[in-house]
Amino acid sequence: MKSMYAYIRDAWKKPDESDVGELLWERMQVWRREPAVTRLDHPTRLDRARALGFKAKQGIAVARVRIRRGGRRKSRWQRGRRTKHMGVNKITPGKSIQSIGEERVARRFPNMQVLNSYWVGQDGKHKWYEVIVVDPNHPSIKVDKNLKWMCSNTQKGRVFRGKTSAGRKGRGQRFKGIGTEKTRPSLRSHDNTGK
Repeated sequence: MKSMYAYIRDAWKKPDESDVGELLWERMQVWRREPAVTRLDHPTRLDRARALGFKAKQGIAVARVRIRRGGRRKSRWQRGRRTKHMGVNKITPGKSIQSIGEERVARRFPNMQVLNSYWVGQDGKHKWYEVIVVDPNHPSIKVDKNLKWMCSNTQKGRVFRGKTSAGRKGRGQRFKGIGTEKTRPSLRSHDNTGK
């Protein structure tokens, strides 16, 4: 027997075949007019939020962040270069759009730490992510057996050090073994040959 979260997950996997596609189309018209970072009362994708550690309790909040799509907007050289050597296209940042969005939310809520984030929509110009943030000084978080690790001093500014899931992916920490030897202990080790 399927759980409620399984039905939500299946609907989001193929939004065009379910009511989610039309609902998302209507929602994004509202989202485009909102500020870049918006605090929410509850997650849009409850199944994904729960899987990443969200709980409906004090000390935890969710914020939706809008961020532009695409690579770096690098200006084109005016003269004196071969097209091949101009270095305009395929210039990408060292971290993902999702990771940049997490950092913006962390700056918006300075007393909270980013736990994780997930995709909720995109159009031709923007992507939207929902970011789960935790207050490490809240009493209900300090006694929560699943979340009290966030209260440690080693978790301060974790999003800016690439400690979230999206940040770890950008650092090349997703896999172990052959091909990833230079990414540990960090990208700066091994003479910056990790990426």
